[in-house]
Amino acid sequence: MAGQLRCLVGEGRIGATPPVGEIGATAHDGPLLPFAARMLILASGADLRHAYRDEPGGYQMLLRRVIVHLRKQEWTAIAIDFVIVVLGVLLGLQANEWGASQADVRRGEAYAERLVAEIEENLGERRQLLAYYEAVYASAEISNTLLEQTTADPASLIVNVYRASEYSYNAPTRSIWDEIVSSGDIGLLPRDAISALGDYFSDNPALRAAELMSHSSYRSRVRTTIPHDVQTAIRDRCGDVRNERGDITGVRDDCDLQVDQARLAEVARALRQDPGVQSDLAYQFSFISIALANLRGDIASLEEALIALEGEQSR
Repeated sequence: MAGQLRCLVGEGRIGATPPVGEIGATAHDGPLLPFAARMLILASGADLRHAYRDEPGGYQMLLRRVIVHLRKQEWTAIAIDFVIVVLGVLLGLQANEWGASQADVRRGEAYAERLVAEIEENLGERRQLLAYYEAVYASAEISNTLLEQTTADPASLIVNVYRASEYSYNAPTRSIWDEIVSSGDIGLLPRDAISALGDYFSDNPALRAAELMSHSSYRSRVRTTIPHDVQTAIRDRCGDVRNERGDITGVRDDCDLQVDQARLAEVARALRQDPGVQSDLAYQFSFISIALANLRGDIASLEEALIALEGEQSR
């Protein structure tokens, strides 16, 4: 081994032009480095060509030191130099990992900030929809009472019976969530937020509840019994409130049908005399209750996700 190193280091090969194809060298690399020295520099990740530059410190200094140790066969010093190189490589790898980790943190924070805005939009819509179904439930309760009273105000009976058949639905806003999932970066979000939003976006019980109510026997019976002209008056003067996009945001507080009283009395009498109206209304309560329960569950999931994301941002 010592003889081989002397052959590499001490027999005139330093300063000679290396042949093309020599390990770690090219035709323009300059003087051929001793094999062991080149291995140390390669282990450190350096480009051999930079090792030949006559710069103070750096790999040129390390190269000269290694060559001196090899010539003197100072194996302890060579081992120390090797350990220094290995430690440098390890520290470099750790620095790279830390940098990648910090980049992930910044990307996760950016996702969280955008996702908070999307969650707040969904939360506002779900709360609005909950208030709407609470109004529908209240109309069902009033209808149940007025149907049993022969002296009840016809307009109030008709409007509440009609409103108890209403339903509404807004699709969740999910573009940011879908972007995060498709990018594979979902792991950058807090675990509680992932769990809550996974529950919210993976299922859509509010849609199923709306579909049930849209085809309920109560809705069909009531809207078959109430004549078209009266239904038009309800929609125009006592119906839903909509925003500029056409989404339902609530029901009108002011209600004046402006329909002939005799016509209203006739319609109210028809509703009372049909026993199916009240029996179907009893079943309608279950549909409205399902919608309310689903919306409260959605709101709970969104609030949980929002707390998790905002807690992460405040750290």
